[in-house]
Amino acid sequence: MQIPTYHIDAFSTQLFKGNPATVCILPKWLPDETLQSIATENHLPATAYLVRENSQFQVRWFTPEYEIDLCGHGSLALAYVIFHHLEPTLQEAELHYPHGKFSIKRTGELFTLNFPAKNLEEISENELLTAGLGATPQKIFQHKSERCVAVFDTEDEVKHLKPNIDILKKMAYRGIIVTSPGKQFDFVSRTFYPQKAQYEDAITGSSHCLLIPYWANRLNKIKLHAYQISPRGGELFCELSADRVLISGRAVMYLQGNIVIV
Repeated sequence: MQIPTYHIDAFSTQLFKGNPATVCILPKWLPDETLQSIATENHLPATAYLVRENSQFQVRWFTPEYEIDLCGHGSLALAYVIFHHLEPTLQEAELHYPHGKFSIKRTGELFTLNFPAKNLEEISENELLTAGLGATPQKIFQHKSERCVAVFDTEDEVKHLKPNIDILKKMAYRGIIVTSPGKQFDFVSRTFYPQKAQYEDAITGSSHCLLIPYWANRLNKIKLHAYQISPRGGELFCELSADRVLISGRAVMYLQGNIVIV
């Protein structure tokens, strides 16, 4: 069995920047253990799988360690492959995933993800978080037990953080986001997944489901220009639209080929 495969650098126009993802086009769903094994073998932050069922795009995403509920950069990589290789005449499409559906749109070189917005609740000072980050945030928020958001005063504070991952692993949150106002951008951020081998994510679309509503409210503007200041870095064009967030970015293809499963 040959699986058409594309390696895409999402949220960047330069190779070796942004967040890399593999997109695999499947004729039908394979066993979960096979999907996980492929993602582990790819050893990229995300492997996105696409199956066309009854004229619908069905999608799932896996890290090398586990399946992801919703993946931003993996979805942008899917958009690149759909609009450039599978359906080049399309301008918009709907993707169905295990927990719902969302739309993707092409406008010139930009691909736009239409994701659900997520609200934050402020929490009190967290000594474990402060120790793990090695710095004291101005404010701390959370979304359920899924993610924690630490807000700092300056971009330099966020950029120069050197987290102690062994300490952050003791927290219940899967993802830990740090953010601040930007110098050239409306806001900047970084995202850490302490339980993953590659613990700092290059560009995290799903984190912006939380960050866009927060910064839109704080800055009193619905259109925002953001940058994730990871070592690879990535640019995002953001908009708050009622209970949805529009996350736009560019992408570039690094590799095209086939995975062969005997």
